[in-house]
Amino acid sequence: MDDLRHLLRGMEVFAGELPVFDPLIAPDTPSELFTEWLLGALEAGVREPHAMTVSTAGADGNPTARTLILKGVGPDGWRFASDGGSVKARDLARRPFAALTFYWSPLARQVRVRGPVVAADARDSAADFLARSTGARAEALVGRQSQPLSDLAERDAAVKESLERLEDEPDLVAPGWTLHTVRPESVEFWQGDKERRHTRLVYLREAAGWHKQLLWP
Repeated sequence: MDDLRHLLRGMEVFAGELPVFDPLIAPDTPSELFTEWLLGALEAGVREPHAMTVSTAGADGNPTARTLILKGVGPDGWRFASDGGSVKARDLARRPFAALTFYWSPLARQVRVRGPVVAADARDSAADFLARSTGARAEALVGRQSQPLSDLAERDAAVKESLERLEDEPDLVAPGWTLHTVRPESVEFWQGDKERRHTRLVYLREAAGWHKQLLWP
């Protein structure tokens, strides 16, 4: 354990040249700044910049987190999708609130989104499902997410069966598949600094619109 602790403390962070972030010229809405940062991450070659950690809370109040792909962002919020039988779907049914975290390590940039979650209607959810790859749709149609699995052969056989169903019914949609929108109450943008003089800017939703506030590192 001492060796591991020494290894962890010795790992370099914030390596390379980091971008400059001037919060004084940040746009009026968080979705605009997020889009700028996302495109910047893409241009910098960050792998899967649309991957995000989605955190929810269960009925017992304990948090659960997993990594998902962002489906879209706009004035209404940040979107992701979920199988109806998943842990996150059950969490959201009990407590429709989530936190999203994006981290682009090469740029030392982090974005945190928090707010209530609203489910899309069946039509929009179905459109999202049908836009997925064939393999992703086949896996979702199995409908056993997070259930115990006896072996990988059982998984492969179930997915194969789903693929055969899709060949016969290409417009088949998994029951309960839902597109969700996080309507943010706060969105924080964090820019790391080699000297630990990190810059934090949070957008807070108010009745009249968005209020921008700097935070101590």
